[in-house]
Amino acid sequence: MQDYSKMWQTALIEIESSVSQANFSTWFKETGILREEEGIVYLGVPNSFTQEWLHKKFHNTILKVLRTMNERVRALEYVITKENDAKREELKKKAAVMAPTMSMPLQDFYINKEDNLNPRYTFENFVVGPYNEVAHAASQMVVKTPGHVYNPLFVYGSTGRGKTHLIQAVGNRIKQLHPNKKVYYLTSERFGSEFFVAINEGKVQQFKDRYRKYDVMIMDDVQFFSNKEKFQEELFHFFNTFHDTGRQLVFSSDRHPNVIPGIEDRLRGRFSVGMIVDIPEPDQESRMAIVRSKCHTQSITLSDPVVEYVASTIEDNIREIEGIINVIACQTQLRNRELNLNEIKNILKNSAKPKKTVSIKEIVKVVSDFYNIDEDSIYNKTRRKEVVRPRQVVMYILREDFNISFPSIGDKLGGRDHTTVIHSYEKMKEEIKSDALLSQEINQLRSML
Repeated sequence: MQDYSKMWQTALIEIESSVSQANFSTWFKETGILREEEGIVYLGVPNSFTQEWLHKKFHNTILKVLRTMNERVRALEYVITKENDAKREELKKKAAVMAPTMSMPLQDFYINKEDNLNPRYTFENFVVGPYNEVAHAASQMVVKTPGHVYNPLFVYGSTGRGKTHLIQAVGNRIKQLHPNKKVYYLTSERFGSEFFVAINEGKVQQFKDRYRKYDVMIMDDVQFFSNKEKFQEELFHFFNTFHDTGRQLVFSSDRHPNVIPGIEDRLRGRFSVGMIVDIPEPDQESRMAIVRSKCHTQSITLSDPVVEYVASTIEDNIREIEGIINVIACQTQLRNRELNLNEIKNILKNSAKPKKTVSIKEIVKVVSDFYNIDEDSIYNKTRRKEVVRPRQVVMYILREDFNISFPSIGDKLGGRDHTTVIHSYEKMKEEIKSDALLSQEINQLRSML
């Protein structure tokens, strides 16, 4: 007999990586696979509200994961397991004999199996603000003439800032504008794992032929190739084949390719021949626009003070904003009224990830590791060039991001005079404006803290 518990635990690992923590905690508790019959998976849920919400919001995500694990799966049914016994038995009997009302024809499966693109990710529902307008503009240029402008397009930024949405929107728009072009999206991890299988099975040429038939390749999370030399070699040849024949490549990563550890220089060089664009932390105005957009999608209304509060509380992760709005929508539906500010504050307090507190020692360690220098040298009086810049970066981050006073920074970093700290801070502040690499390094360090 198949171990459905183990199967569902494996599925939950995949699901958790694709939804916000708030949504995962709220909707996937007390769920489990009851059985699978003739390609229909029956998923136990605790109540009718969870049943409705999972079907409305996460049905396609769950079905996609289950189909990835077992190709025989063609439909998904929900069975309420926590309500009164009579009702539960009735629903089980009904589920055993009824046609799968929630099933989907294979050709209508939400993630297009031909190109692996999610049709939800479009430019129409991508919120553009000052923080991502450069990345958005570059993407628009690519879709007009794929393979001719910005090839490759490389988009990077921390988790939850909309990279996957943007690069898949490129694919979906190219399909609309250039129906003769074959587009394909995949993660770097999938590329690597399939290449590994191909090596073991002696089917490397089939692997090469499979992916080289496309006109546009979109690859997510390139940082996966860090320190994987064999995979990097195949990606290098794959890149050359595409680029030399005028076919479009689009990549994403959580950091600039120059600061991904363990990436060969020749591959960094290939990434740099097109356009590299950053999606930094969204500004307050953009976060408010995102909150309003997500509310519109959920058909709920929040007052301006509530929108402003939500946007100011969740500063970095757009995915987390979406998760919070889902929870707010749920509570709004349960109470059948608009929530007030205090109620929203309680939801955020219980659902949002706590802000991480970082000590000065931790910051020094992260910076020293990043620049490959001894941690103690940051505190010492040495003026060696390879130490001075990292020390100034530490001072800049402590002041700019954590608002620590200049005297306190000087005192904690080896007893330096506060005027030295002020000079270092101002120097970094000016250099960031003209030194793109320094700016990228500091953004990367911020994402590591």
